[in-house]
Amino acid sequence: MDPDFLNAFTQPSTLDQFLTEDIIAKGEKRKLIKPTSSNNPKLEELKLFLTEWINRTLKEEHIVVKSLEEDLYDGLVLHHLLENLGSLKLDVEKIALTEKKQRKKLSVILEVLAKCLQLEESQLKWSVESILAKDLLSTLHLLVAIAKHFEPTLALPPNVQVETITIETTSRGLKTSNAVEYITENKENIEAQSKDYAFDELLSCAPDKLDATKKALLQFVDQHVGKLGLNVKDIKSQFSDGVILLLLIGQLEGYFLNLRNFFLTPASTMEMLHNVNLALELLAEGGLLNFSVNSEDIVNGDTKAIMRVLHCLYSKYRTKEE
Repeated sequence: MDPDFLNAFTQPSTLDQFLTEDIIAKGEKRKLIKPTSSNNPKLEELKLFLTEWINRTLKEEHIVVKSLEEDLYDGLVLHHLLENLGSLKLDVEKIALTEKKQRKKLSVILEVLAKCLQLEESQLKWSVESILAKDLLSTLHLLVAIAKHFEPTLALPPNVQVETITIETTSRGLKTSNAVEYITENKENIEAQSKDYAFDELLSCAPDKLDATKKALLQFVDQHVGKLGLNVKDIKSQFSDGVILLLLIGQLEGYFLNLRNFFLTPASTMEMLHNVNLALELLAEGGLLNFSVNSEDIVNGDTKAIMRVLHCLYSKYRTKEE
């Protein structure tokens, strides 16, 4: 694995850069696409697809979009797009030149859109501030939602996922967490998604079966890491530092993890987070994650979060063994 991939956003200097550039204000929380995903071919394909779709849609209005971040933040293109696609009449100025007017315009547009999509505020993956700040992740989520609602037959590039980092400044310093986020549906793994949904239903609605499920997962893990002289008995405590999860992935995927890339005996929460983030990145690279995972949940010993991750490996390799 490329060392630059492993070290992206784990070095203090990289994180400090965000503060010095005033991208992350004190007390603010921001989710960003990691640099390792910036040149993702599928991400570039989606950006090009959406750009060409907007330009086709607004061709008669002589509007040409070249950059999704730079050309959509002021609300002008979104205004024309929604009026064209949904015949929505928006009570806002066509052109907003000042930031105050742009913020007001975006607020009206996004409020109307949320009602049209029948989404609660907690379900939105964008905001007035994030669009105004030219946030690519928010802009993509917004455009995909518009396209799916107004042109459901549009063949959006499937399976577009990015690695994200959430950065928050607290009184104790920077707090970060990594995740994998899907922007378009993972059609290649619909069957896997169905299994994951069934597994989530089991965790939520059949607590009586949890013990049996834990036992099956522990036996599966023990079978593989036992070859390394390890014995796994407890999901909550033995997976929170990421070590066994990393060793399990290495055993199943058939490669050796360089000890310099992770902490074999983590002595702090930061080191545990590093291990868990690395494990999630490896799973994402292998196409095994089709849902978002908060690394902090695993470090905090969230049994359901750990079981969901283990279930990804169990589903793939148990089937092969059988």
